Amino acid sequence: MSIIYDATITPSKLDMIGAWLQDQQWFVPVDTLALERIASFRFDDPAGLVGIETLLIRSGATLYQVPVTYRGSPLDGAESYLLSTTEHSVLGTRWVYDATGDPLYAASMAGAVLAGEPQADQVQHRGEERIALPATISLASTGSAGAQVPAVGTIESRTEGNLTIITASGFTVAVVRKLGIDVEPPAGAALTGTWAAGRESALLATATPSVPS
Repeated sequence: MSIIYDATITPSKLDMIGAWLQDQQWFVPVDTLALERIASFRFDDPAGLVGIETLLIRSGATLYQVPVTYRGSPLDGAESYLLSTTEHSVLGTRWVYDATGDPLYAASMAGAVLAGEPQADQVQHRGEERIALPATISLASTGSAGAQVPAVGTIESRTEGNLTIITASGFTVAVVRKLGIDVEPPAGAALTGTWAAGRESALLATATPSVPS
């Protein structure tokens, strides 16, 4: 379960993402930046400390996949993946990272693709009230349900065209950045998302376990 607080965030998620997007090689420049959040999903942090969220963001005619992690303290060695810090009215200062440089996201995405692990249920905390939030996207994997996902240690991440490829000791994950266009990710199990009441869908990522040498 992911807890969503009824809180103010400064700067906002879209402001942070908008500033960061313009420095990414796969971003299509536009005259006027106006971002629209189309859908999102979250994975659970088993320790309950880190927020792991993927946002589908439209800019102009292009839809982007932007996974981020929210941490209560800096992630060692991930300085180049930092989008910004933000002030959360409930949780305080949060460090917001491009999640493709965060081992916790790598493990979660590998689980979703290779083993069909589900997105987290989201519950909003509004004072003493608890409100279940409906999913805005459904995920489907071609992986093997219940498959064993290798443990994650350190990771390496690189961008090649429209893909960000995360390499860990036990698997490789390829994350699609611009959605709904022709893309040739590495072979392997695939994760797709469907939103807008089933009218739109796209490939989100693929994953392959490493072959022991």
